[in-house]
Amino acid sequence: MKRFKIDSFPILCYNTVMNREVEIAIIGAGASGLMLAGMLRERNIVLIDNNAKVGSKILISGGGKCNITNGKVKPSNYLGEQRFVRNIIKRFDQYALLKWLAERGLKPVVRSRNQYFCENSAKELVDILEREGASKNYQLNTAVKRVQSLHTSEDLNSCRFKIETTKGKIIAKKVVVASGGLSFPKIGATSIGYDIAKSFGHTINRVSAGLVGFTVQPAEFFFKTLSGIAIDVKITVEDKEISGALLFAHKGISGPAVLDASLYWNKGKISIDFLPTLSIDSLKSSKKHLSKILGLPNRVAKALLEALKIEDKPANRLTHQEWKEVERLKHYTFAPAGTFGYSKAEVTKGGVATDEVDASSMMSKKVKNLYFLGEVLDVTGELGGYNFQWAFSTAFVCAKGIN
Repeated sequence: MKRFKIDSFPILCYNTVMNREVEIAIIGAGASGLMLAGMLRERNIVLIDNNAKVGSKILISGGGKCNITNGKVKPSNYLGEQRFVRNIIKRFDQYALLKWLAERGLKPVVRSRNQYFCENSAKELVDILEREGASKNYQLNTAVKRVQSLHTSEDLNSCRFKIETTKGKIIAKKVVVASGGLSFPKIGATSIGYDIAKSFGHTINRVSAGLVGFTVQPAEFFFKTLSGIAIDVKITVEDKEISGALLFAHKGISGPAVLDASLYWNKGKISIDFLPTLSIDSLKSSKKHLSKILGLPNRVAKALLEALKIEDKPANRLTHQEWKEVERLKHYTFAPAGTFGYSKAEVTKGGVATDEVDASSMMSKKVKNLYFLGEVLDVTGELGGYNFQWAFSTAFVCAKGIN
């Protein structure tokens, strides 16, 4: 029997209570956890996940084909501390990732906007990550309850960790938190990563649903009547301008442009240009009805004109004041009511403060041998493969930095 301290509280610990002892415990079998496990396959590791299968989020992402990365990756594609992002991405960028995948038989295809997808199925990627790792090191269907530090009274520098799970206890010399965020609770997303970080004194910057649709207030309820229609727009939120498709939905608005806009929205107003390629002045001499020359689907044009109380008549008959109202279609400003929430969100914004994590190794600056990867950090990428790239980049940096 040995006497240990858990933080500042002495306890008695019997070896018979410990189910397993390892060098490295990785919590989370998503993209970053699987990548790291493969890169550390020769080490004594355990990969813990509360799902029955690994890579659950990978398998459902990108319509089942997983948007792995993007041909153009810059720190500005991420919401987060830019130097921290740059220092990590540059060590394992999209080119390094694509080369790594090609060497293992997977050559992703470009589909749109420089986005790289699995050619047939996201399972192609998961299979590679599984082959790289060792399934004997997996402990699945196992939820982590909490993680505590252990250090002997004789040597305060030999810190180890006790991981309490639903299937017993694990003692590890190093712990890597790769458990993701709160999005997609239906596939087992929990707050465990943030809970662990907080328990060790880390700052958790406000978390919220990211890459998600907006719900609307009563003045914009007419958006719901247009559900299923998509149009190209330009959205301005804070100091960001985002161009792309907007999809009217039963709850409000969604689509790629809206999802990216949600990344930069916290509360307050956004502005939508419903006519991003059109000059209002070019319409004024037309004899056609206004709804016919806006370049919008007829239902959308009529709904917007009605909402702005503009009579749908020949353009050359509109008054100066009416044209001022038409101009509002170039900067339709309103405050979303909220978002569709975590159940519909691609990612979680916010997370472990990055000024408390070493970008050269992903190790905590507060607790030796505690590491954080991927989505649990306060770094979130735009739509287009940036978040999986982030997961793989942080895994690579950790693999190279973990001693």
